Amino acid sequence: MPIITSPQEFNVDDLYVDLRHVIQRPLYLKCEGFNFAGSVKLKAAAAMVEAAERDGALTPGSIIVESSSGNLGIALSLIAASRGLRFVCVTDPRCNPASMRVMRALGAEVRVVSDRDANGGYLGGRIAYVRNLCASGDEYVWLNQYANRNNWLAHYRGTAPAIDREFPDLEVLFVGAARPAR
Repeated sequence: MPIITSPQEFNVDDLYVDLRHVIQRPLYLKCEGFNFAGSVKLKAAAAMVEAAERDGALTPGSIIVESSSGNLGIALSLIAASRGLRFVCVTDPRCNPASMRVMRALGAEVRVVSDRDANGGYLGGRIAYVRNLCASGDEYVWLNQYANRNNWLAHYRGTAPAIDREFPDLEVLFVGAARPAR
């Protein structure tokens, strides 16, 4: 019986849905949402937090700050709660209310930026808010998912090898990726 001490340790890395019976061709969907955070973002969140701890940027008195439209915020809320850290998620009005409720239930502070930026979106405003918050005190640590190499390294070191193990003769891989909201 596996026993875990941290929520990000639970991960179903080898779950695929076989769609051959639907489209009469071999097509497999990798299911990444069967972890405690409910999305692939748990891998990136764990990698960014672990790297910040290793580098000494994140210490017991730190407050994690991140801009997120939902899934990464949930993952960071879960990790922060399991480590006894505070987390401030800076989001915008387009964030799913259910995601905000989950983050708050996990102990996160959710701050909603409602002023549109120069591009008509919210991302610039969210990032400006995060930067201002971090400038207000040394306890705030911005993981910066947009520039943090550990974000993509989590998949380079974890997700990609898992797929390669299951499908060593893979010819084509489709990866869904979202661009930051505007």
